[in-house]
Amino acid sequence: MRIVLTGGGTGGHIFPLATVAAKLKEKRGNNIEFLYLGPSQKMEKEIMKRENIKTKRIISGKMRRYFSPLNFTDALKIPIGFIQSLWALLIFMPDVVFSKGGYAAVPVVLAAWIYRIPVLSHESDAIPGIANKILGKFSNWIAISYPSAQEYFLKSKVVITGNPVREEITQGNSEAARKHFNLLESKPTILIMGGSQGARCINRAMVKILPELLRQAQLIHQTGEKTFEETKRLAAEAGIKAGRRGYHPVSFMQIGELKNALSIADLVISRAGANSIANIAAVEKPSILIPLPTAANNHQQMNAYEIARIGGALVLEESNLGKNMLLEKIEKILKDENLRKDMSQKISAFYHPEAADKIAEGLIELAGK
Repeated sequence: MRIVLTGGGTGGHIFPLATVAAKLKEKRGNNIEFLYLGPSQKMEKEIMKRENIKTKRIISGKMRRYFSPLNFTDALKIPIGFIQSLWALLIFMPDVVFSKGGYAAVPVVLAAWIYRIPVLSHESDAIPGIANKILGKFSNWIAISYPSAQEYFLKSKVVITGNPVREEITQGNSEAARKHFNLLESKPTILIMGGSQGARCINRAMVKILPELLRQAQLIHQTGEKTFEETKRLAAEAGIKAGRRGYHPVSFMQIGELKNALSIADLVISRAGANSIANIAAVEKPSILIPLPTAANNHQQMNAYEIARIGGALVLEESNLGKNMLLEKIEKILKDENLRKDMSQKISAFYHPEAADKIAEGLIELAGK
């Protein structure tokens, strides 16, 4: 059985691809071959290498909703990526394509449609992006995570699966996290996640309240690789050295480290990407979600308010990340045990442990093998 995986650009696309691939390996053992077609950046290479999946770079042009000179150059990349995809699919000739969406998947899915190779697309967010709205027309089935996404696709193609999450994320060890990060049992722990690429705005907002916050809590802060040194420098300027006084910044956490950090967290402060939300829901943690305001179609904002609507999280807009507001929200949750329990219970509704299995079975069925 041969499967092409496509999508990319962010962890929200790549991690679910790897999760479903791992599930397919469980079901089919060595009787399956994968090829990843998409961007060939550091994250894509590392994750696919870890899963022992071959990769081939496909050039793709980003479709922006705003004016940019890059729109002209990216428009030229789309036909080049399409020709590359036609050639790659002809050589590999998969039984099925699994698309995670995003601009990186567009040329691959269009080429698969030309060859009449079945396609299963997955939409993680409450509101689909431009790419998936287009690719839905060329897909045989569309798996979605939020019921609100149904209205954007042909109903006969849609199945609600939830967002695939590695089962390992629920198997964290809080004692291992305590030792690794040198944490105290006597203080609550806050985990800060800005998505796979970090979030400079969140990093700076957290650094501003570090002196006050560290009097009552300890922090594991995933900064993102690009802003790691900057965040450490700003914290030092505020009088807080990395690894001291309960402040533990890291550039990025692999799943083994992340699962332990999530297990010990009393509160998670995070962007509202679908993958981040799924991880938080899987471990049933209270959270403050800070949507990325520039996300396509405001999908992070829509994701966050879907959770907040049932009381599963507090939402704080990036424009409101003032020192007093942020500290007030954090203290409100840390000081109210009943609120934390209630939020934990309600966000669990957004965890679908069977999601990867459903998608894997759908791919097997489409492949006819």
